[in-house]
Amino acid sequence: VPSSASVQATSANAVTAPLSGSVSRILVEEGQAIKAGEVLCVLEAMKMETEITAPADGTVARILVAKGESVAGGEALIEQIGR
Repeated sequence: VPSSASVQATSANAVTAPLSGSVSRILVEEGQAIKAGEVLCVLEAMKMETEITAPADGTVARILVAKGESVAGGEALIEQIGR
């Protein structure tokens, strides 16, 4: 049974992957208004799911990854504007 953790990771205006893994779910769309702490996407690594949350209120500018895609730690996942 996968366990989950919630993580905020940012770099400039991008929300980044805190660890290497694969994108299991994307829960937002480009242009969507988001609130601080809202789950943006979920990464899976070693049978553990990690929720990636918004660091601040804003808008999703661009989604840089796709479901099933492998990502490296530190890689930008979502660009956020309006912080």
